[in-house]
Amino acid sequence: MQRRTLLQGAGLGGLALALPSLSRPALGQNSRAGTLRFVPQANLTALDPIWTSAIVTQMHGYHVYDTLYAVNGAQKPQPQMAEGHTVSDDGRVWRIRLREGLKFHDGEPVRATDAAASLERWSKRDPFGQLLAKVVEKWGATDDRTVEIRLTRPFPMLLDAIAKPDANVAFIMPERVAKTDANAQLKEVVGSGPFRFKADEFVAGSRAVYTKFEGYQPRQEPPDWASGGKVVHFDRVEWQIMPDPATAAAALQAGEVDWVEQPLNDLQPVLQRDRNIKLDTLFPAGFLSLMRLNHLQPPFDKLKVRQAVALAVNQPDYMQVTIGQDHSLWRECHSLFPCGTPYGTENLSELAQPPRSLDRAKARLAESGYAGEKVVIINPTDFPLIGPHGQLTADLLQRMGMNIELAESDWGTVVQRRVSQEPVEKGGWSIFHTYGSAMAYANPGVSSLVKGTGRQGWFGWYTSPKIEAMIQSWLEAPDEGTRKTLADEINTMAQDEVATIPLGQFVSRTAYRTNLTGFVQGSMPYSWGVQRA
Repeated sequence: MQRRTLLQGAGLGGLALALPSLSRPALGQNSRAGTLRFVPQANLTALDPIWTSAIVTQMHGYHVYDTLYAVNGAQKPQPQMAEGHTVSDDGRVWRIRLREGLKFHDGEPVRATDAAASLERWSKRDPFGQLLAKVVEKWGATDDRTVEIRLTRPFPMLLDAIAKPDANVAFIMPERVAKTDANAQLKEVVGSGPFRFKADEFVAGSRAVYTKFEGYQPRQEPPDWASGGKVVHFDRVEWQIMPDPATAAAALQAGEVDWVEQPLNDLQPVLQRDRNIKLDTLFPAGFLSLMRLNHLQPPFDKLKVRQAVALAVNQPDYMQVTIGQDHSLWRECHSLFPCGTPYGTENLSELAQPPRSLDRAKARLAESGYAGEKVVIINPTDFPLIGPHGQLTADLLQRMGMNIELAESDWGTVVQRRVSQEPVEKGGWSIFHTYGSAMAYANPGVSSLVKGTGRQGWFGWYTSPKIEAMIQSWLEAPDEGTRKTLADEINTMAQDEVATIPLGQFVSRTAYRTNLTGFVQGSMPYSWGVQRA
């Protein structure tokens, strides 16, 4: 809250003049015109979009890689790298035909074996992919252009799984790369997407560079979310990493950058008054803010300790500290499926019932057997939509009487550390905060928030064989009414057991120079379609 007050008082008037380090006088006008300068939401440290679900890494993935299928704005899978597919009469053999002429950035043709190996690796990390993998007998190929997926039983939502638009996205990479252990990070970034990644210009904490891949063959359909023709109008896209939001906003005003993904809400009124800048919402479905607890290690291996934290959380506090007082941008949402979606039913759990009360939380903590174990909150200082949540939680839990350590670092370090399953004394963690696209959590098949796969699941490693069985029943349900009933049961149990604590639902504005056009809506920013007027 002190940071917000400081920024409001300072404004941007003098900041735009204090950026000599951002100017690049050696660049000619033609080079400048052919370069899109973009400020992403956070520092890019992990380059493997299968290994991590971090949104900034998925954004990187969409530049470098492509997918067999992708959803349009109606959330319907559309062929992307694929020409089409066939399904056997018994539903157990899917054959996906690749488009002609697909090439990787190293010049090698894209083969069906590349796609099969990529899907197999993805299926080991992604929640929906894990459900699919349970019934896959073999990921294979019948020839260079035909992927063959053999199943032990029908899986009608196969295309929905491999076309999902959010973490983890089923990106296709060369077979030699895709054979990397799914629990280890890739050491080579080679895709077949619209941009090449310039590894020689990558500096974590400073910039990432992508150049137009001349060998990319866009589809002929208009772009629609992550599907359709990905036509690139810039020779070069530079990600400028600017952890300080005031610096990013001032750079946008000065024309030193073209596009800031997530300008701080407090600074948006100043940007809105600038006739050279436009504020826009490219993803109206919005995002869910989340608190994730480590179920493997004390003290959150105890149910009642987790419940005590859930009872203490007041969503408006979390939304106001990051999004602000404008209620048109956020709402409370006491559901683990996003509000406004078919399964977004609120207040199913006793823990979601009002009133929010620190006394209720303290009473549940007293019942839990909590013995003063250290709670380590890993928290980014360079991510305005996340960092204040960690600080708020630290204060809240201290007032509850818990032993708190607030371990603050950059977001990249948080992303790396949250992988650890070790105790806090050995570099592990207890709590982290994040947010994700509403589409990433829209149903039991895609959502990592309710999955109960334990050590094989999403960071936090919630375990529930009963929920896993219900999710399987949801997949096999004969009608939507049965699916809705099962989704409500999953939602209730996951909240009762505190798989994840929802902190509210919000929409985010992006800001760009008015000489840019062609933006494509979707769950994250895409650089294709964008051009300078």
